[in-house]
Amino acid sequence: MKPSESSLSPLRRLLQQEDLNFLLTNRIPRIALTKLMGRFSQIRNPLVCRASIAVWKLFTDLDLSDAKKQRFESLHDCFTRELLPGARRIDHAPDILSSPCDAIVGACGRVQGRQLFQAKGFPYSMQDLFGASQDCSAFQNGTFITLRLTSAMYHRFHAPADCRVEHVTHIAGDTWNVNPIALKRVERLFCRNERAVLRARIQSGPAMGQPIAIVPVAAILVASLRLHFLDLLLHLGYRGANELPCDASFKKGEEMGWFQHGSTILVFVPAVFELCDGIESGARIRMGQALLRAVG
Repeated sequence: MKPSESSLSPLRRLLQQEDLNFLLTNRIPRIALTKLMGRFSQIRNPLVCRASIAVWKLFTDLDLSDAKKQRFESLHDCFTRELLPGARRIDHAPDILSSPCDAIVGACGRVQGRQLFQAKGFPYSMQDLFGASQDCSAFQNGTFITLRLTSAMYHRFHAPADCRVEHVTHIAGDTWNVNPIALKRVERLFCRNERAVLRARIQSGPAMGQPIAIVPVAAILVASLRLHFLDLLLHLGYRGANELPCDASFKKGEEMGWFQHGSTILVFVPAVFELCDGIESGARIRMGQALLRAVG
């Protein structure tokens, strides 16, 4: 560990104290602060950008060594950075769904009927998460994985398989923090926050034809989602159609879009999939790593 990191660890430990962390990241005007952060991050000024990144590094383990470029025009430019070619290895085994993003694995496992858990003792239903317009029966008794992106992580997400996205549902909501502290205190948190539900179908391998749902969930300071196959930005001020039929095909590992800061992606698959070895709550994984395996 570098000396500077060691000297800052007491500050980080203080901010990780549960009551203080919850107070600072939730008992504030969340939506107003998120909109303000969105505007601030777009400021294209080298001094502002460098100072912001320096402050960011004080509170996180931000590592830009695998970024495609090292000079950024704005904080947003850094948030949504691309990676150097080859920085992530994609598992191309035909029976494998790869991780769509860098993440820390949260709650995961079997969906109990149509109910699952965001944290111990905090259940919620798939229907509440997907929204009233969506039929979630295909994932009943299936498997789900919660993938939490910290602010310091790579923020783009990629196709976990060769797939075709058929529909996107945008659901307006709040911007609660989605860290483990908040998940233990706020019931049905993922169902409260702004989110999008991407419905897709796998196009190759033993699971060809099976459905998959990818649900990016917004959080404090991040409520903007860019999807490459839709010519719009989904954000807190979005006033367009919430049901967005589409027809966009992706190869495994191909980039689908990005968050402007960091948040959570939930992945849902039918019962013919199981978690790969090493995929458990608390595990740190990288985009392209084996996530789910088809067993049926």
